[in-house]
Amino acid sequence: MRNKLFFLTSVSLKRKIKTKWFVLANILLCLGIVGIFNINSIIKFFGGDFDEPLKIYVMDETGEAYDILKEQIYTVDKGYYGEDSKNYEVLPYTEQGEIKEFIEGESKKYAFIIRNDENKILDVTLMSDGFIDTIDYQLLSTAVNNTKTIIATSKVDVSMEDVEKIVGPVSITREILDETKKTEDENMEMVMKTVFPMIILPFFMLTIFLVQMIGAEVNDEKTTRGMEIIISNVSAKTHFASKILSGNIFVLLQGGLLIVYFLLGLVVKNVLSSNHLFTGLDTMIGGTVSKVFESSLASQLTYVIPLSLLLMIITFVAYSLLAGVLASITTNTEDFQQLQTPIMIILLVGYYLAIMASTFKGALFIRILSYVPLISAILSPSLFVVGQIGILDVLLSIGIAILFDYLLIHFGLKIYKVGILNYSSEGLWKKMFKALKQKS
Repeated sequence: MRNKLFFLTSVSLKRKIKTKWFVLANILLCLGIVGIFNINSIIKFFGGDFDEPLKIYVMDETGEAYDILKEQIYTVDKGYYGEDSKNYEVLPYTEQGEIKEFIEGESKKYAFIIRNDENKILDVTLMSDGFIDTIDYQLLSTAVNNTKTIIATSKVDVSMEDVEKIVGPVSITREILDETKKTEDENMEMVMKTVFPMIILPFFMLTIFLVQMIGAEVNDEKTTRGMEIIISNVSAKTHFASKILSGNIFVLLQGGLLIVYFLLGLVVKNVLSSNHLFTGLDTMIGGTVSKVFESSLASQLTYVIPLSLLLMIITFVAYSLLAGVLASITTNTEDFQQLQTPIMIILLVGYYLAIMASTFKGALFIRILSYVPLISAILSPSLFVVGQIGILDVLLSIGIAILFDYLLIHFGLKIYKVGILNYSSEGLWKKMFKALKQKS
């Protein structure tokens, strides 16, 4: 039996791996991931440059705003993106002709026209060829407002020290009364709202792929009548186990390849260039990583990561068991697509709950949902990261997931034994309940 199981598993794996589709898909995935990490080098190769700063030309008719505005733009740039940021280059407009003609058709050039205004101190026009990025507009607006404040205060005989106090940023000291919570963890919650969805996305996609792959393979064997030949030589239990093993080994292999492509992208980026991937993105990534290691989560990573991976693997098994059972009672792909819709809905609900985990702070129902199999793999880790559940809750989720897998194997095998040789497409749910009533 063991030899037959290994043989069927290896045959199923080879059918998945030794295909032109698998090779082509992974080549495209590798090129895509590496390309995303090195998009700046690709753009440069074709004549563009993400690292080229925005040139801001200033036509100052007041005679006093240019130097102040230049300093303020550089200040807000460094304040947002970091001390090494050089996103803007401020220059006086010294060209001949209309400034409109100079800016027209240039996406990397903006222009400020600054005039005196008796009521508003300054009258400012910001000119560009097209739309201005929201962040750029906010930063430039801040710089202009600071410039106006400095000029206005200078007209009422206020010292420069007082001006700096007026326009300087406020340093806020956080004090949390709950001694069990830390300021770093407050920052971590904000980070995980944006970072964690990207981490669980591969699990989400691989689960969908796993369900569809097992369903398609079982349906293919039934459609070609190959199932009768296979079952005449091996037991339904062995055949079922081979499908589950091959499917899970394949998605784990694919998941490992995605990690390799991710690391390869970082290595290639490091080799090709030390410049920013996008303007300010490296600074943001560095800040995110720093916040992770400054938070209490850093000391927990040694067991959070293994437990999360274990829960994901157990959940992969659960989805593959469900897919195999449902596929066994169908006779074609169309019927299986209808039956797998509830599975996809459950998975999608889990994904969105994980994204919105921090918004359900203190809610009992979200804690209960973290124990629910099929969605606990993506919901429990996210709730643990934002501090809504503890390590015991994660362990309980793992225990419930294992019990769920056992029940799926115990009852699902009964359905599978009957379903794989039943070619009737009528009364699918009746066939399932009838198979459960039969004695093993």
